Amino acid sequence: MFKNYQPLIAGLCIALFSVGIQAQEAVDYIDPFIGTGPDGHTFPGAVTPFGMVQLSPDTQIRKGGDSYKWCAGYLYSDTTIQGFSHTHFSGTGHSDLGDLLLMPMSHAPQLEPGPVEHPEQGYRSRFSHEQESAKAGYYAVDLLDENIHAELTATDRVGMHRYTFNDADEGYVIMDLTTSIYNFDRKVLWSDIELGKDNQSLTVFRATNGWAKYRPMYFAIEFSQPIAEVKIYNEDDYHYRNRPGYRPDNTGTLINSNSKTAGSKALKAVFKFTGLKNNPLKIKVGLSAVSRVGAKANLAKETPDWDFDKVAKQARDKWAAVANQFEIEGTLSQKRQFYTALYHAYQAPNIYSDVDGRYRGLDGDNHDSDGFTNYTTFSLWDTYRALHPLLTMLEPQRTRDMIDSMLVHYQQNPDGMLPVWSFQGSETWTMIGYHSVPVIADAYLKGIKDFDTDLALKAMLDTSKHASYDGLDDYMSIGYVPMDKQGESVSKTIEMSVDDFAIARFADALDNQPVAAEYYRRAHNYKNVFDTSIGFVRGKDSEGKWESPFDPQEAKLYGSFTEGNSWQYSFAAQHDIYGTIELMGGDDKTAEKLDTLFSKPLDAEKFKEHEDIAGLIGQYAHGNEPSHHIAYLYNYTGKPWKTQQRIRQIMDTLASDKPDGLAGNDDLGQMSAWYLFSSLGFYPVTPASLSYVIGAPQLPYSAINLPNGRKWEVVAKNLSKENMYIGGIQLNGVSLKRSYLTHHEIMAGGKLEVTMQAEPNKNWATKRRDRPLVQQLHISI
Repeated sequence: MFKNYQPLIAGLCIALFSVGIQAQEAVDYIDPFIGTGPDGHTFPGAVTPFGMVQLSPDTQIRKGGDSYKWCAGYLYSDTTIQGFSHTHFSGTGHSDLGDLLLMPMSHAPQLEPGPVEHPEQGYRSRFSHEQESAKAGYYAVDLLDENIHAELTATDRVGMHRYTFNDADEGYVIMDLTTSIYNFDRKVLWSDIELGKDNQSLTVFRATNGWAKYRPMYFAIEFSQPIAEVKIYNEDDYHYRNRPGYRPDNTGTLINSNSKTAGSKALKAVFKFTGLKNNPLKIKVGLSAVSRVGAKANLAKETPDWDFDKVAKQARDKWAAVANQFEIEGTLSQKRQFYTALYHAYQAPNIYSDVDGRYRGLDGDNHDSDGFTNYTTFSLWDTYRALHPLLTMLEPQRTRDMIDSMLVHYQQNPDGMLPVWSFQGSETWTMIGYHSVPVIADAYLKGIKDFDTDLALKAMLDTSKHASYDGLDDYMSIGYVPMDKQGESVSKTIEMSVDDFAIARFADALDNQPVAAEYYRRAHNYKNVFDTSIGFVRGKDSEGKWESPFDPQEAKLYGSFTEGNSWQYSFAAQHDIYGTIELMGGDDKTAEKLDTLFSKPLDAEKFKEHEDIAGLIGQYAHGNEPSHHIAYLYNYTGKPWKTQQRIRQIMDTLASDKPDGLAGNDDLGQMSAWYLFSSLGFYPVTPASLSYVIGAPQLPYSAINLPNGRKWEVVAKNLSKENMYIGGIQLNGVSLKRSYLTHHEIMAGGKLEVTMQAEPNKNWATKRRDRPLVQQLHISI
């Protein structure tokens, strides 16, 4: 039952450290609670940069369509914790994972979590944010119903728990293998447990059928103290009905306690420990997608002893190295938002290979990675836009490994395609396009070339000619995806055109002119769904008839657009902004249309079928990726001051350093990457273009300590709430009249000095030659 409870001294000290003392290092500004509110879908638990393990609390496990708010397992407004599981997505709009949930208890254990309203009826516990804290690589909370102080930390492949039982000499830990994020009946295909002979360890296998249709995971678990007693329960008792020791009860079948193994589709185990007074129980959990042996090896390599504080410090040091890539000046809120955005940008893709290099492939077999770390979790519809360009700039070696991971995915894929939205050895086919392509092409053009380029080009061509995928047969034959054959047909047509441009650029760089010419032509296909008579893109059927009736505000589920409407997708041809301007009738008409997009309210009735269209300014939806580049498009019309104003508006109204500080799903770092680039004052509008469009710096000073040893600095003179407009720019002491930067200029290091002022400078970067780089966006016919 609920206890009158005084905050633990240890927990209070951590909380004071987190919020009451001025941060001295960049890493201390990271606040994992930002984004854990209703829309961000991030988690507060312990993780290392790109780690396989994301050890975090799950506050509610819901079933089916009721799960959306709990995509990351945790929702800040909740008041109970169900347990701590070891895998989570950060910021997604759909979900899975939540593997191996553990929960400590000080009283007689119960096998069901119990209702949120009455946690005392199960194993869940109340908690308070006043006795909860999180920082980079560490999470702690007081479980109020249990009087237990729970702490979590992690290495790349191991999660580590420390439970302090304050009033009890004996306690319990329940392991619930039946529960998952986005749970449903029969999601667990099989699970089994093997207890170790040392009475302090076990291994676990579980395979689930969720977003990933078959996803096996192995766990090696060690306790810091001997197990006094273990009870394993089977809640799917078909397999045990005729076995010796079968004893049904009201909570499940208790498996013979003498058995060292158990297997079922619904297993739970309760471990009892004694001698806990003044002796915290520590647990190490190693993960592997390959085998029990792999999980044991990962655990032994990364956590050879029981020093929890050392592991937490090592995790913090890894995050400090990430944070120290940037030096910024600004308000406390800006620093918290900036470094937390960087933290979120480093959540995925995730390491997937074991310490010995083994990983599970898309073909279901185990493979040796040959000279690279295998990564998984590619949310490419989201992340090709800004996250991967950011990683290309900051993490060239990891980017190379991610490309190699995409290429082996292609080789192991029976469909012969690059990843679309893949994780843990499975392709989900979620979202549209073939956005592995711009990631690979962009990286190559920016100097990351030590991968098999012949294989990459073949993979791109096979992927982009896979006739049965998303209407590609019609796209190739008639130049667009017809709405009578495919949902989201307009979005598919436009985004395939973007990807085709990236193929053309890659082939061009490899001096393969026939392929380049073919794909430059294909890159024009977006024009086939642009109706110049009304100035919008809209659906077209296979006979060439336009969608009618038509409302450019409407965002139907499985209509003509993906997470958006025609207002947003009319500006979605990121590769040919000047072509779009021409279709819209020129610079002035395009700028006017952008003005209307930001000012015309979007009727909620128009997007009621979508649960995740969010962050609205007029028709602009910051919570959805197709909008992310739109504010920068004024530069192409010769009106960059309007970009400067809109960027400030988005920053001021749609971002904060609170739990609800993200205006929509963070989508595995994409929204955070937008924030980082926009704070620095530039953004990668066009994939594979080698240029960045200048917005306006939002920080008085920022510096990137680049991986090549050079430093890129941005100084925003006179920056204030009122002074949001660029008066003039100097690059390395020379006046810069253009509204773009090149990748080479940034990577060479240097100083960009921007003079800010309260009134728009309508003479800066207005001429065509000073607008974002024309020659790099040109599409040859």
